Amino acid sequence: MASVLNLLLGAGGIYASFLYYGSLQEDVLSFEAQDGGKFVYSWFLQVLEAATNVVLGGLLMVVMEGGPRPVPQAAYAISGAVQVSAKYCTTSAMMSGVSFPVATLAKSSKMVPVMAGSLLLGKASYSWREYAHVLMIVGGTAVVSLAGGKKKGGSSSAIGLTFLVAALICDGVVAGTQKRLKADLKAVGFKEKNFEMQFFTSLYMCLAAIVFAVIMGEFAPGVQFCITHPEVGLALAKVSVCSAAGQAFIFYTISNFDPLVCTTVTTTRKVFFCSAFNFCEGPCFGCTRLDWSDTCFRRYFG
Repeated sequence: MASVLNLLLGAGGIYASFLYYGSLQEDVLSFEAQDGGKFVYSWFLQVLEAATNVVLGGLLMVVMEGGPRPVPQAAYAISGAVQVSAKYCTTSAMMSGVSFPVATLAKSSKMVPVMAGSLLLGKASYSWREYAHVLMIVGGTAVVSLAGGKKKGGSSSAIGLTFLVAALICDGVVAGTQKRLKADLKAVGFKEKNFEMQFFTSLYMCLAAIVFAVIMGEFAPGVQFCITHPEVGLALAKVSVCSAAGQAFIFYTISNFDPLVCTTVTTTRKVFFCSAFNFCEGPCFGCTRLDWSDTCFRRYFG
């Protein structure tokens, strides 16, 4: 019974936290200033999200878990660097002309690389029943995502699809590393703690994002863009808060279960996303602006 409640808490938190995340992110990426300027600073966005996660994870780690422990850092460093790369690739795909619904469809297959990564890097093992469940969930998500496919928008760019493939590969590496981290902690007599996981993973995500933002020349221009366009800065702040809250529940689910269970939750969240979008706004691919969440909220609670 306790495990069921833990799963419901984690899943509910993930659903609630990411309710507006996609809509807010689309607002940022689709913004166009009067002079034609757009927000094109993917690594700067990752810095803001990761930094917010570090602050929230660190605060809750100290208050609720008694502070950091001398845990192995290698897996955290690899997981953080690769995870921020996955987020960068997804964001870059959207900036390259791939809409959020299309990215959602591609990421619906995330359970496959996650399972592969857990098998190859995390030395996990799964039953045939679990393999069947993964195939059914991925297939069902794809069917729901493609509902109303007759009104598809323009074709996605090759570079956008390349970014999506790279993101899926990174997801598999992250899952395998997180699975191995659980074993490394057990070997030294520790049990994983969700806010500690969020803090250390986000810390390395933030460091990696800062390095790449500086190398790619995105840090200073990103700051200047937010100063020049405060509405974008406000939207980025909201995106970062939603991300931090969602990541807290994601790491809660990972620490109490495993990466595949967490990915199952996030994948079924995509089914809900596409179903609600199709119900409220029509086919996913016929829209350029992701405003389904606001429409659903107003329809049922407004």
